[in-house]
Amino acid sequence: MNFDKKKYVIKDLTLENETIRYRAFMNLVYVEKPVNPAYQQMHIFAPEIYYEGGQINGYKIDSAPVFMPNYVGGYMPGDLEEPAYSKFEPDKANTIFRALAHGYVVAVPAVRGRVQKDEKGLYNGKAPACIVDYKAAVRYLRHFAGEIPGDVNKIITNGTSAGGALSALMGTTGNHADYEPSLAALGAAMERDDVFGASCYCPIINLEHADMAYEWQFQGVNDYHRMNMHMNEGGRPSFTPVDGQMSEVQIKASGEEAALFPSYLNSLKLHDEEGNPLTLDEKGEGSFKEYMKKIVLASAQKVLDKGEDLSNKTWLSVENGIASDMDFEEYVRDITRMKTAPAFDDLTMDSPENDLFGNETTNCRHFTKYSRENSLAGGSMAEEITVKMMNPMYYVEEEGAATAKHFRIRHGERDRDTSLAVSAMLTLKLQNCGFDVDYHSPWDTPHAGDYDLEELFAWIDEICR
Repeated sequence: MNFDKKKYVIKDLTLENETIRYRAFMNLVYVEKPVNPAYQQMHIFAPEIYYEGGQINGYKIDSAPVFMPNYVGGYMPGDLEEPAYSKFEPDKANTIFRALAHGYVVAVPAVRGRVQKDEKGLYNGKAPACIVDYKAAVRYLRHFAGEIPGDVNKIITNGTSAGGALSALMGTTGNHADYEPSLAALGAAMERDDVFGASCYCPIINLEHADMAYEWQFQGVNDYHRMNMHMNEGGRPSFTPVDGQMSEVQIKASGEEAALFPSYLNSLKLHDEEGNPLTLDEKGEGSFKEYMKKIVLASAQKVLDKGEDLSNKTWLSVENGIASDMDFEEYVRDITRMKTAPAFDDLTMDSPENDLFGNETTNCRHFTKYSRENSLAGGSMAEEITVKMMNPMYYVEEEGAATAKHFRIRHGERDRDTSLAVSAMLTLKLQNCGFDVDYHSPWDTPHAGDYDLEELFAWIDEICR
């Protein structure tokens, strides 16, 4: 593990009629004892103008925030990425390019994922490998502070879906002892791994309670509609639709999981900005549900204020241009169910999350009490500490965890990959503990990220200046 500031390449890249000139420090191994060297390295990019004494948007080489995106989806390996066109929008420049053009230093770590094995055939990317690698990369940046470009006290993580979960974990678990044995085994630098801010798009978190939350929201909607993604040559994805009806076993699980959610929600002792408790009764009704409705209504209001016609949304009541009320159940039917019950800890252990919680020799394991007790595959249970280490909710108030000062959380109004309640609970937990959270559910937005980069960069500029 080293950093040679003289070992770099200077590149010029023109995308969308905009040219950036940047310095690239490539393939930096960020631990002393990597177990998967190809996925325990990082690229660092900086605007070349900084090395000429110049500035962009008021930032200089020693003051520019370090924007640190991860490219993890589905808890699969997160690849190294460079400035280029976006894989999902081939006519648009990717986030790295845009961040460099805006004046940020960009550090892009690769991290291990759930499917990876070593030369002996042992899995080495199961939980908590992904978050441990992300932490090790932050420690590397701090270890070489003063030599690498940018302000390592202004690190901003960013990710989408499982990557959004990792960003949320980075924001809540800074320097916590739970991760120390894994970091020490890799020879990570003996530095801090807390970050200044965390940008989290549709984070797939709170996995051991996500099934309950999903069924609380989608119970009664038994038909499902989803798209299976396939990666084609050149790294471009294509999608095929999958539609169906839940089985009797799945419908039964939906009702039983939904019934478990109020108890968990109430145990969090959440409250709104006025201090009013947010709770649910045994039927799943109550002030928390009203809070959820307010999130959706705020989303609708934002586009109504721009003149958009929402008269086709029969579940939405609009009076004199104001989104005044909604039928939550009809809203859920409108956006449709995506996943069958249980959504995450599958009874047959056939979900990405079951795969995530395997170990060196076991591909898939259960991680919730409900699915373990009702398993159709006789699966074993992941260790409690491993499940905890993947859930930012546990660390917001945990002694020894350095929480980021600022969070930006987005969950699309039409996102069905996890319940809207999941991001709302994290937001409330953080706000109730005094942390700054910019939270919104963008209208007509599915499970996606990096769709509002101008707003994201404005948020980063605001918290960093």
